[in-house]
Amino acid sequence: MKVSVIIPSYKDPLLQKTIDSLLENSELGERLEVIAVLDGYWPNPPLLFSEEHNKRVRQVHLGKNRGMRGAINAGVSVAKGEFIMRTDEHCVFDSGYDRKLTERFRDNWIVYPKRYYLDPVKWMNGENPIMDKEPNIYNKLIIDKSRNKFSGVNWKSREKGREHKIIDDSMAMQGSCWIMKRSWWDAVIKELDSEHYGTHYGDSHEMVFKTWQAGGRLMVHKGTWHAHKHRDFPRSHNYGEKEARPGWDYSLALWGDYYRDTIKPLWNI
Repeated sequence: MKVSVIIPSYKDPLLQKTIDSLLENSELGERLEVIAVLDGYWPNPPLLFSEEHNKRVRQVHLGKNRGMRGAINAGVSVAKGEFIMRTDEHCVFDSGYDRKLTERFRDNWIVYPKRYYLDPVKWMNGENPIMDKEPNIYNKLIIDKSRNKFSGVNWKSREKGREHKIIDDSMAMQGSCWIMKRSWWDAVIKELDSEHYGTHYGDSHEMVFKTWQAGGRLMVHKGTWHAHKHRDFPRSHNYGEKEARPGWDYSLALWGDYYRDTIKPLWNI
């Protein structure tokens, strides 16, 4: 198995279409598996696939709702691939995304694809769902002083003069789609911490800080893309800022000095 795609899922009506997009645009064939982690619920209607595609999809049902981090950990625990890829349950993918993302890959990288924005209403109606907006490529990691938390913000100015770099260093990622070697997960990430960070947010920051401390790099692959549901459309969970606040505070307390003393000077920001 080359790539295991893990989808943490909670009551999202676009899960079926996301899996269909993964399978239809794959170039790895049977070397790709899709693991839908059903976080304490059963899809209604049930997921349905052709006989060929059904062999490549695994459904992991969690007896109770653990949240996004717990669902990702559960998916990784049963994954068979050399690469671990995670995606949200409301995404469309470029043709050959899996082949492109795994080429020219180094052991200590986390890679995310260029990100477009998706209109789920148009997608459900059979229309082209990709919105007419410039894609997100680079992201800068900042401390948002107004909310006292780490944030990744669109780093448009970094694009200038770097057009020739198909795979390039970035400081932050949204977290809706990423890929890494399973060996890197096992050695460095190990698991996502729900106890201290909370069950939903900040997974990308946790992984990137761990990766930097271990001598690794976060990379953006501009040669392929995914489209993720735009933030103007509703989410399927009710995990808001009040619930996220303790995890945001923990992350800032844990990594704040490292960010200010090491990361900011390294990136000259």
